[in-house]
Amino acid sequence: MGLNSKRIEDCSDNASSLHQETSVTILTDGPTRLMSSPHPPPSIEMHKVCLPPHKTTFQKLKLKLSEIFFPDDPLYRFKNQTLFNKLVLGLQFFFPIFQWAPNYSFKLLRSDVVSGLTIASLAIPQGISYAKLANLPPIIGLYSSFVPPLIYSVLGSSRHLAVGPVSIASLVMGTMLNEAVSYTDDPNLYLRLGFTATLFAGVFQASLGFLRLGFIIDFLSKATLIGFMAGAAIIVSLQQLKGLLGIVHFTSKMQLIPVLSSVFKHKNEWSWQTILMGVSFLTLLLTTRQISMRKPKLFWVSAATPLTSVILSTILVVLFKSKLHGIQTIGHLPKGLNPPSSNMLYFNGPFLAVAIKTGIVTGILSLTEGIAVGRTFAALKNYQVDGNKEMMAIGLMNMAGSCSSCYVTTGSFSRSAVNYNAGAQTVVSNIIMAAAVLVTLLFLMPLFYYTPSFILAAIIITAVIGLIDYQAAYKLWKVDKLDFVTCICSFFGVLFISVPLGLAIAVGVSVFKVLLHVTRPNTVVLGNIPGTQIYQNLSRYREALRIPSFLVLAVEAPFYFANATYLQERILRWIREEEERIKNNRESMLRCIILDMTAVTAIDTSGIDTICELRKTLEKRSLMFVLANPVGSVMEKLHGSNMLESFGLQGVYLSVGEAIADISSAWKASP
Repeated sequence: MGLNSKRIEDCSDNASSLHQETSVTILTDGPTRLMSSPHPPPSIEMHKVCLPPHKTTFQKLKLKLSEIFFPDDPLYRFKNQTLFNKLVLGLQFFFPIFQWAPNYSFKLLRSDVVSGLTIASLAIPQGISYAKLANLPPIIGLYSSFVPPLIYSVLGSSRHLAVGPVSIASLVMGTMLNEAVSYTDDPNLYLRLGFTATLFAGVFQASLGFLRLGFIIDFLSKATLIGFMAGAAIIVSLQQLKGLLGIVHFTSKMQLIPVLSSVFKHKNEWSWQTILMGVSFLTLLLTTRQISMRKPKLFWVSAATPLTSVILSTILVVLFKSKLHGIQTIGHLPKGLNPPSSNMLYFNGPFLAVAIKTGIVTGILSLTEGIAVGRTFAALKNYQVDGNKEMMAIGLMNMAGSCSSCYVTTGSFSRSAVNYNAGAQTVVSNIIMAAAVLVTLLFLMPLFYYTPSFILAAIIITAVIGLIDYQAAYKLWKVDKLDFVTCICSFFGVLFISVPLGLAIAVGVSVFKVLLHVTRPNTVVLGNIPGTQIYQNLSRYREALRIPSFLVLAVEAPFYFANATYLQERILRWIREEEERIKNNRESMLRCIILDMTAVTAIDTSGIDTICELRKTLEKRSLMFVLANPVGSVMEKLHGSNMLESFGLQGVYLSVGEAIADISSAWKASP
């Protein structure tokens, strides 16, 4: 009647009949009664449970590796192409500029020029501000807004990603390096470590793209990043109180308590002129930001305000410098192009490990932000961004940047949003922005001499305050409490411990969540939806009915060594609870347990051994134990282990409905 394991074979016809027609009809005048139908029951055709097509071990390994590293099949375009076409496609594959350059037009250029000049007005003040956030000379921020965008315009696949320094990577680099080397005591060594960390960040990023290992950054879950960015935004904002209040001596630590202590400890250094002007410009920046958020068509208001604020504040300081003695300014910035810095890279010494660690952490964070931003705007315009190409592009531009006096750069969300709203059509907008920065470097640097520090602090606060996404945190609380815990751990870890350790704690909680799902998978009891052959969770579907004498269980996870013992104990507990329920309700005695394996996507030897032990245990208690709908890979392993031979005739069925129909008819036929 059932499926003999010795008769399992490869099938090409999924509808091949294995048995004669059998049927069972369920009528209910209560929750669990099984009654005969007064009319001829509809027939239920039984089907074979087939093995998947035979593959050698090498074929299986090849398929598995291709699914891990090449899920998008990047070479499909090269199939059935001539040698010349393959060469052209190869150039387009490695250098996306060859895809759009042949069709570039003056109309596109006009749009890109407008957007490029718009983001340049934002990139110049942000570049100077973020460099100070990383405890680097302000000029390094402008250098980092010139070379990397040019390289990305050749290698990048996103049309709207605006490249440059970003707040999170700047913050993390400044924090991690300053814990090892003081930027005030040894600025030259600090600068060397910054360039070296940038090199290692680029090597790490490019390696992920080349080896197609981008799934590693998926361990930074959205919940982790929400908490991390919110905590970092608060720390960054509090650090800017030094500039807004005019404090000269300020802590270099990045934890909440030391920062607040330093603010109130140096109250005697507060400057009322600095506070008045700083708060005024901060209010202006926040107001224009709100205007642009509420009315997207007025995006240019928020985009132009930082540069306008820099110009206005500088003019005010110049005009009233005789009366504003307490206001700190940027000071001298050298003119000229990026000087080479390959001779400054630090490869031998006690701080090399710090540079490598900083590079990897900042590399992961900047890569996550860059790819997320690129994919966000690509989705709005309905085109694809290749994640592995982006990793290589961002990695190579950071490697080149480390040799040309730049620090870690990636796609900035704020600049990319401005770029998108300004009508950018291609990455030429990055070239236009780089050209504007070039003009600034060559001719306009003396104008920044009197730029006050408080305006840079106000620009940074305005930029990072948008990273505090309380609505996303509230959504996490509503949807997934464990994700919310991850978010909170990341948030408070950054606030009270340190930025890298806070991130590490959040990643640890995320990994724990994964392990929890693997080691304690969900198991449910299924019931029949009346009038159908559908079996669903009894606690979820109130209309679902239990089948007398049957207990249908489903496991919703792979059957691995990590959860095999738990699943065995949980299944036996389900059976015990079902027997107690039957006894209390005086229903038909339990005779058969069906394990629905539809959601069991994989199984290992420990899982197979557990199923064998369950069958033996239940057999001693005179209970049948059968399997329903194992997927191909699971069926192949069950067959290869010879486990199915021990199940006999009634062992494996294509569906729960067929199992119940076949076993019920066998019981009726037996004397």
